[in-house]
Amino acid sequence: MSDFTFIDLFAGIGGFRLALESIGGKCLGFSEIAKDAVETYCANFKESEKDNLGDITKLAGLPAHDFMTAGVPCQSWSIAGKNLGFDDDRGQLWNDTLFLLNKARPKAFIFENVKGLADPRNRNALDYIMRRIREAGYHARFHLINASDYGVPQTRVRIYIVGFREELYAKRFVLPKPNPSAVQLSDVLDGVAGKSRAVSKKTAQRSLSCNAQGFNDYFLFNDLRDGETTIHSWDIKKTSEKEKRICKFLLKNRRKSLYGPLDGNPLSLEHFRAADSSVSESDLEGLVKKEILKNVPYLFKVEPNEAELSESESFVLSLAKDGTLNRDIVKNERELKKRKIDAIETLSALEAKGALKCTERRYDFKNSKISTGLDGVNRIFLPSSKIYPTLVASDTNDFVTPVQIDAPTIAEFRKKFMADVFVPKKFRKITRSESCRIQGFPDTFILPESRPRWMHLIGNSVAVPVVRTLAKAVAETGVFGGEYVQRESPLSDSSVREPDLFSEFGDVAYA
Repeated sequence: MSDFTFIDLFAGIGGFRLALESIGGKCLGFSEIAKDAVETYCANFKESEKDNLGDITKLAGLPAHDFMTAGVPCQSWSIAGKNLGFDDDRGQLWNDTLFLLNKARPKAFIFENVKGLADPRNRNALDYIMRRIREAGYHARFHLINASDYGVPQTRVRIYIVGFREELYAKRFVLPKPNPSAVQLSDVLDGVAGKSRAVSKKTAQRSLSCNAQGFNDYFLFNDLRDGETTIHSWDIKKTSEKEKRICKFLLKNRRKSLYGPLDGNPLSLEHFRAADSSVSESDLEGLVKKEILKNVPYLFKVEPNEAELSESESFVLSLAKDGTLNRDIVKNERELKKRKIDAIETLSALEAKGALKCTERRYDFKNSKISTGLDGVNRIFLPSSKIYPTLVASDTNDFVTPVQIDAPTIAEFRKKFMADVFVPKKFRKITRSESCRIQGFPDTFILPESRPRWMHLIGNSVAVPVVRTLAKAVAETGVFGGEYVQRESPLSDSSVREPDLFSEFGDVAYA
């Protein structure tokens, strides 16, 4: 494989650089503006901060190079964000990146972003990016890749746009065959006795991982979903059988359109009583006191009022239909997100000013976000787990345990988990070195001591083995002067293609 030079844009802490240097690349420059990331990058690659190319929006050009990489900031397209696309100024950084691509004319490039960019809601944005790449004279395709298929024990689906200046090399490029479970969670955890290689006969589409018995080998803590390995508030806190029935009724029915427009609606006392006439307001308020349920002001009537209102409050009032505001409809209003208006706070303010009067109160689970979990615990992963969930910059409420649980039935499996793991609190968060391994970084990689700081940096990075795999496949086309390595496409037997997903441009390549 021949040597090549590269420029590292939106460099972060250097995940792209680690990958490209491992296959013979030489970095000619990097661009990053986040102070913590720059300091970490320079510490690990022995660079001077003076060598940082700096803010990409102020660059008129780049040094001549063979290969451009860019982890373009993803917030505008993340499905965890507000989905504002080009309504968010951060999305304009794509224009700056494509400008530099056209000016520098490297032989090849890899751009990385969150999978939300390939979501149908962002179809126009991705079409625009691919069109601009074509207009710059490049031949490119995008690939949706799960990092767990390419050398890390983490489910991390990202979009990678791989392009070439010359069509010959674009035609030669083949996405390497996935190799799921090559590295498993137990391989990267400290304090785990033995390495689990159990193969489950069960193929649960919505399960991250199953053990040899076919049980999920992680436990999920929330009140919004149900499952064999889901632990609810009423499993943890002391509750009567009647209270359990009330909770289960809410769990089973809150997603039904009969009760509201959203995928999770609070229910009124009348809704509960229609199913069980013995349910009283005191029953529901008792669950509120136990912090399992919460009381939700749901419907509001607009009242005549001369109070001085802010622009945000006036806009929320303008959303009323027939003099009524529905909390959940208001909360889901896209224009509020664009204007950065907090719907719930604004409704409360309007009620305090007498501009609104609550006409219906409902009940919902207090813990109404799945990712929050219960009492600070979202999921606990057993050592038999094959993969870990996506590492994110804000950290998560996910934990691991070194305690292996084996049982012939799901009831015994749950019972042993509660007795051996949860009650004695034999679980912990992943460590700094473990997070590095989960992203494919070396143990020796230098990160800050503070957990929020290193979690922010590593969670924003790319999975190094994925980039290494893609970059190696790019080099094997011969684009940098090395030998052409011909490979058979894996799409026919190892990956899932979604033909309706921008079929002109893209491959869906995650098993």
